[in-house]
Amino acid sequence: MDVNDLKGLFVEVNKRMNAAIDHVKHELAGVRTGRASVAILEHIQVEAYGSKMPINQVATLSVPEPTLLVAQPFDPSLMGALEKAIRTSDLGLNPANDGKVVRIPVPPLTEERRKELSKHMHKQTEEGRNAVRAVRRDANDRLKKLLKDSKISQDDERKGLEEVQKLTDQHIKMIDDAQAKKDTELLGR
Repeated sequence: MDVNDLKGLFVEVNKRMNAAIDHVKHELAGVRTGRASVAILEHIQVEAYGSKMPINQVATLSVPEPTLLVAQPFDPSLMGALEKAIRTSDLGLNPANDGKVVRIPVPPLTEERRKELSKHMHKQTEEGRNAVRAVRRDANDRLKKLLKDSKISQDDERKGLEEVQKLTDQHIKMIDDAQAKKDTELLGR
């Protein structure tokens, strides 16, 4: 194995760590901050045509005002199912339909709910950091095996371990930054 193969390992490590960050950012987008955002509805499944479908496949979602979401079903017969799916979600939203669209007022968050959401968000980001660390552990094990099998030198292994640690630190900082930004939105700090 030559140095190009180590570069391939770093590319793979970077890709897997980026996937962990993308997952965390997606999870954080779904955390409600008091401002209306269609991202908070993304995980809602609507009972339609005999199966459960993501809300964005049965309706157009929009944010006409900072505290209001609107869902316009592609098929008006799904109005009730759409309203029910939103009401029974864990978001604590109370939708109402006017026959054409489902209006979803986004109430201001209580201090208690903000803290609860912050705790949930911290759990999500910790899972992201753990995923990044798991990629690091896997890469380090592979580097040690390459050294043991005499496919790379001790210098290459040391440089490889340093590079993997550098990538790990960068990705964990990205997760920390995303968490801090969301905390500021949520708790107003």
